[in-house]
Amino acid sequence: MTMTLEIDTLSFDENGLIPAIVQDDRTGNVLMLAYMNKESLQKTIDTKETWFFSRSRQELWNKGATSGNRQIVKNLSLDCDSDAILVQVTPQGPACHTGELTCFHKQILDEVVQTRSIVHEITDEIKNRRLNPVEGSYTSYLFREGLDKILKKVGEETTEVVIGAKNRDKAEVTSELADLTYHSLVLMEELGVSVEDVKNELRKRRSKSEVLRDE
Repeated sequence: MTMTLEIDTLSFDENGLIPAIVQDDRTGNVLMLAYMNKESLQKTIDTKETWFFSRSRQELWNKGATSGNRQIVKNLSLDCDSDAILVQVTPQGPACHTGELTCFHKQILDEVVQTRSIVHEITDEIKNRRLNPVEGSYTSYLFREGLDKILKKVGEETTEVVIGAKNRDKAEVTSELADLTYHSLVLMEELGVSVEDVKNELRKRRSKSEVLRDE
């Protein structure tokens, strides 16, 4: 998708800068906060990689140019006052110079366990087990056995979900749905189907349903 933006209409501060919030487009995790000037914003649009302006060094910098942890830009959005930019990216590695995936890794309040990225974390681990088999790993075993074995497990777990549901046992259904989700992710990896593929299909169906509902 082509990104269009009238840069001169943005509200830059007295130093010619605008804050840029960088977000993982898959997980929704906020990765970092940096600043852009007009030139770095234009380079971000042109190259589809994040470019920022360093306030300490007073120069442009391309995220990942040294570390290799580049950020592929998927979408740019402005807030209501046009004085902040949301940059949604596919990260090619950790965002933080400490090696953490996000710069916002220092928890102050941690009352709720964050789970929104767990599916992607498991998907990445499944892919790693396929590419780099580990002795004793159940995931590696499934890939070694092949499609028929994976399909058998998907079928078994589906049946277990049905049984748990018939028993109206919330804990059992929750556990079995987790098993079914895991084995479905293994199947998806085996067939080259990504989580994004499924999300896009659901979005297409939702869009169609909205159109039909309005008619």
